Amino acid sequence: MHTTTRGKVVLALGWFVLAVVLLATATPPARAASPAEAAAPEIPAGVSAGVAVYDRETGTFTEEHNAHMQFRAASVVKLLIALDHLWDRGPSYSLPADDRSRLDSMLRASDDDAANHYWSNNGGSAIIDRMSAHLELEDTEGPPAGYSGYWGYTALSAADTVRIYRWILDRAPAALRDIVMSNLRASTRCGKDGFDQRFGVPASFQAPWAVKQGWSGFGDTSDCSNTTATTTATTAARRSIPAEASDVNLSRPALHSTGTTGPGDRSIVAVFTLHPQGASFGAAYTDTTRLVRSLNVPGAVKRTGTWFGTWGSKVQVRADATTASKALTTLPAGVEVQVGCQKRGQQVSVPPYTNDWWAYLPLYGGYVTNIYMSSPDNKLPGVPLC
Repeated sequence: MHTTTRGKVVLALGWFVLAVVLLATATPPARAASPAEAAAPEIPAGVSAGVAVYDRETGTFTEEHNAHMQFRAASVVKLLIALDHLWDRGPSYSLPADDRSRLDSMLRASDDDAANHYWSNNGGSAIIDRMSAHLELEDTEGPPAGYSGYWGYTALSAADTVRIYRWILDRAPAALRDIVMSNLRASTRCGKDGFDQRFGVPASFQAPWAVKQGWSGFGDTSDCSNTTATTTATTAARRSIPAEASDVNLSRPALHSTGTTGPGDRSIVAVFTLHPQGASFGAAYTDTTRLVRSLNVPGAVKRTGTWFGTWGSKVQVRADATTASKALTTLPAGVEVQVGCQKRGQQVSVPPYTNDWWAYLPLYGGYVTNIYMSSPDNKLPGVPLC
């Protein structure tokens, strides 16, 4: 067949048009989902949450859920109280010994009496105004009208909490940063008021981490047995829940876990939660920790083990698998715990149950009799021997 040059051009043009059409109609290659798209945070039923996780290495958020929603800050506001107190004390940011001890206790053990002292002496809500301006916070406001003395009713969001940590880690003078972060790394197991502080970030991830936790609305029941509860009348008032309405929910129990985790404080985590009316501290502790475990937190290493529910109250964690060994702490009633291994030890009877198996809890560094584990058998299924 003879084809002219003009015919070759037309034929080539035809093939080109056909190729363009095929490319246009072909199914495009799948786009890899970003970590944040891959799995949304797992919010337990009945829980309202604000979540932000920021990866300092990439400069991106890996999780955002209601990140600008305002929550009553509870003890997370102590970060702002501490920064305000230290603000104009450079370049060494040194404090008199008694004042430094007070500041350390406020950040490590969430000491309410220390927060009361600074709030009263440094201007109350003016602290929030100053820090909001200095740190360029968007969602932060002082306590609502009628509650100016209630520092825990300061409005704060997960997004603003990330901003606070980013300022501390990336912009604060080194001496100020070291004071704050060294205290958060030394967060005590028990708060000064006797509440367990190991929920959320510490319960989910291996060290290194640094945390400032918050809780409000659980009454004054103390679970941590290795701390003397020091809840004063003033502190109890700050934990009470008023009947009046507010732009920030003041009626539901609140539990917040914030801080950093991973080498070099790679990830900043801010999780704010509200729980159903009447929720126990153990139930809120469990739900908040489950939420944190579901998050994509770059650099963090999740704790290993098997999770079990518990029952009973004032259940003691002991140094060894015997009731004669030292009591290390007390579990929050009904909390879910992670078991690393188990072994036989002293036989314990809690009628109608008798059991000689004990579970090792890595988070608490001790043992609990398997009687209090929510499992049908004396020996926990799927748990290795110690």
